[in-house]
Amino acid sequence: MPRYRPHVAARPSWRCRICGAAWPCSPARLALLGSFREDRIGLLIYLGTLLCEATADLTAGRDGATPQGLADRFITWARAR
Repeated sequence: MPRYRPHVAARPSWRCRICGAAWPCSPARLALLGSFREDRIGLLIYLGTLLCEATADLTAGRDGATPQGLADRFITWARAR
């Protein structure tokens, strides 16, 4: 039986170590939503902290990442709908 491997970010590229997608990938987002099920504000604070770290690693000159693109990637998806 295969063992579950968490989808975590490989730094400084911020790509998923398991699937290679831009992190947080879909499986990582689902896991984060489950972990912070009762604490959406805590999730947003956690993601904001990671956004700050990612911004330092992913500057616009190195891989084309923009501040708005990183905000969408890290924060926007997790807002309450």
